[in-house]
Amino acid sequence: MKLIHIKNFGGPAELFITEAERPRPGKGEALVKIACAGVNFIDVYMRSGNYVRSNTYKTPLPMSLGMEGGGTVAELGEGVDGLVAGDRVAYCLSRGSYAEYAIVPAWRLVKIPDRLPLPVATALMLQGSTAHYLTHSAFALEPSHTCLIHAGAGGVGQLLIQMAKLRGAAVITTVGSKEKADIARARGADHTILYRENAFREAVMDITGGKGVEVVYDSVGKDTIHHSIRSLKRRGLCIMYGASSGQVAAIEPLELAEAGSIFFTRPHLADYTATAEEVRWRAADLFKAVEDGKLTVTIDREFPLDYARQAHELLEARGSKGKLLLRVDH
Repeated sequence: MKLIHIKNFGGPAELFITEAERPRPGKGEALVKIACAGVNFIDVYMRSGNYVRSNTYKTPLPMSLGMEGGGTVAELGEGVDGLVAGDRVAYCLSRGSYAEYAIVPAWRLVKIPDRLPLPVATALMLQGSTAHYLTHSAFALEPSHTCLIHAGAGGVGQLLIQMAKLRGAAVITTVGSKEKADIARARGADHTILYRENAFREAVMDITGGKGVEVVYDSVGKDTIHHSIRSLKRRGLCIMYGASSGQVAAIEPLELAEAGSIFFTRPHLADYTATAEEVRWRAADLFKAVEDGKLTVTIDREFPLDYARQAHELLEARGSKGKLLLRVDH
């Protein structure tokens, strides 16, 4: 089978397509014939070596990439119930989806409803589950809340705006261009801020009458985090769930106090999809929202498997306006 792997940490140039023997599933595992794989910033962090010290997302070299995939069950290992060969399935947080076949712990697989296109289901597994846990669990939004969402026109951002609106919250979002502002507004954002032209904290304070927001969802990191902290209401919560502009080395505890005794967290999706029940709950909510016409999934571009390098370059340049997928041609 063909797969994308890296031998060294570094930039997109480290991505190579190679061939390997098709694996066999072990106990509790399934072999999935991959139809498409999601391209996400977690793949960039793994490729670049940012997660080299992570026990949650291990990155041993050499390694195959891809933490999100969709396809059909090709073979089942011992002790797997509830699945049969040929089932359409999707999953996330099992590395190796940039490939024609991938071994996945069976408990991480969810069946795709007949009416849901497989690429849409795949696109929901990592980014959709992220938007779900951010709005339902890390900070359970309510109609009285106002939130700030960075990068509102990106893959997670568009889903996060919609999930926040489904919870009844008011949404302020930052974007990088007027075109992206139109995208964010189309997804339901109440206010958009061009953060490359404006100091977004001042704009947030203007919008909220000087009060700030209950929660900030920050996926940008280095370029935004300090202003995000200062955009909160007293005792608000800053959730940094990504670092597209670079990792944040440190935040001084006194900074949190001076911002209004605010709270700060840096969560992993793995801790919010820690059981099969939690995985299926989030996926079922997301799938139903799409089927009911309440959630729009924007797939920006699809690349052939051997164009993984170009997909990473586009993602890191913040050039995407939705989900990026690799399509696997068998």
